[in-house]
Amino acid sequence: MLAYTTLIFASVAATAAAGQSLSPKVAALGYATYQSTLSPDPGVTSFLGIRYAAPPTGQFRWKAPQPPATIKGIQNATQPALQCFQSGSLTGSAGAAITNRFRKSPAFPSGDHNRGKRLQTRDTDGFSDEDCLFLNVHTPTASTADSRLPVIVYMHGGGYDAGNISLYPTQDFVSLSRLGVVAVSIQYRLGVFGFLAGEDVKQGGDLNAGLLDQNFGLQWVQKYISVFGGDPAKVTIWGQSAGAGSILQHIVAHGGNTRPALFRAALANSPFLPFQYQYNDPIPETLYSNVVAHVNCSQSSNSLQCLRSAAASALTDADTQIGFASFMGTYTFVPVVDGTFIVERPSVTLNRGQRNGDALLVTTNSNEGAFFFVFPDVLTVNNFTLTEYITQLFPRLTTQQINIAVGLYSNIGLATVSDQATKIMGESIFVCPAYWMVKAFGKSGWKGEFAIPPGLHAEDLSYEFMTFAIPPTFTDPGFLNAYRQSFLSTAISLNPNDQLKPTLLQTWPSWTGHDVEMLFNQTEGGAPVVETISTDKELLQRCA
Repeated sequence: MLAYTTLIFASVAATAAAGQSLSPKVAALGYATYQSTLSPDPGVTSFLGIRYAAPPTGQFRWKAPQPPATIKGIQNATQPALQCFQSGSLTGSAGAAITNRFRKSPAFPSGDHNRGKRLQTRDTDGFSDEDCLFLNVHTPTASTADSRLPVIVYMHGGGYDAGNISLYPTQDFVSLSRLGVVAVSIQYRLGVFGFLAGEDVKQGGDLNAGLLDQNFGLQWVQKYISVFGGDPAKVTIWGQSAGAGSILQHIVAHGGNTRPALFRAALANSPFLPFQYQYNDPIPETLYSNVVAHVNCSQSSNSLQCLRSAAASALTDADTQIGFASFMGTYTFVPVVDGTFIVERPSVTLNRGQRNGDALLVTTNSNEGAFFFVFPDVLTVNNFTLTEYITQLFPRLTTQQINIAVGLYSNIGLATVSDQATKIMGESIFVCPAYWMVKAFGKSGWKGEFAIPPGLHAEDLSYEFMTFAIPPTFTDPGFLNAYRQSFLSTAISLNPNDQLKPTLLQTWPSWTGHDVEMLFNQTEGGAPVVETISTDKELLQRCA
């Protein structure tokens, strides 16, 4: 991860050096004035590292974000901000255990995660910092406060446990739209810093701090984006994986009735929806106790205050070790139902058709689950049956529900438990949430499937950006244009069929009454495939 991040930061720095111009562009925000001479693409000016909230440190750990202090003088916005503290892995701390400790004992002992281990404070690694609530803005150089361009706000993925905005070249959206949009990308607290839950956090802090950071960033956009030529009434939120999961959370925020509205359209690629428990459920309460024990706060009369005094590096170590102890492929510190911002399980809100936003385009990949089996032979070596896998993955299912799930996945043409488990993982946390989302939007919702082989989770990122660090394997210009412009068209005109319509993209029917989606694939001979298909009825039944 560090080597990869170094490459990204070096690339951004090199672009900054190459993009100097004689006349810097200036953005006066009231609390601070930023200027930039960075032009990564012709006609685009990038403002990097704009502070949108005060440092979430000390007493502000696990508190809602606060307005930034006034900064005197003109600040140069040509260097990326440090990323939020996170695991040393590109994908965060995904579980690696072959059993789910919460299956057998919801009251899992709190003191068996390195009790007594003494952790010393470390300096920042040069890439990460707890003071990380910054955003980037990319705008057409010629734009002014009177331009009123549509705005795309991007949320990065990483399992709610990893990632940073420097990995995602959102300036590409400005170029691909022919300088027709302003693009923003937001950093937010991750892992234990952003998603620690439990009664103590509820009473002494704020739950879902990472989501509240994003919400605060969207409020910042409403207040300040016009300075950069953007129209706050034409905001689209976009994300992939946990970024798309974040989009889902904002769609259902406040029961689908956020006021005033913060966005009008949503774009989601592989929306990540892991198990979302009540904040004081025994599982998040146990995880809280694990963190308390890991950083030697068990004997404190005020455990949350003790955690606020702990070294950030100690909390990151707790995040990593507790995360790895979770069942394989699952993530530990994720959003919860907090009763205020997220008032109920998102699937319940979506099923009632209640949502924020006027339009949605959501895509999934054809092989979502395989990414989460780093060691696929583990199931075979440990003699897993399908029943055992489902039992461990879903700790709250009853025996009757487990048998129903086994029946659903035993007869879909997959011969091995590993293949069945891959399908279950992909459908339960990515594919089905996408269908729940598009159903809630009905006539103003569109669904697509990205299937360029092997169709793995996150493979589509190479196709959504022009300059992603990993280039696409299929480079047909017509295909790339059709895929990318469908998202931009939705952001600009609330319909993938309108603006910038490429020749390969036929009419894309909305979801209601059709159960039809757009397939993006290639033939064995290398020809592009962009066509409508009927959604698998059995898949929809499994999701139901």
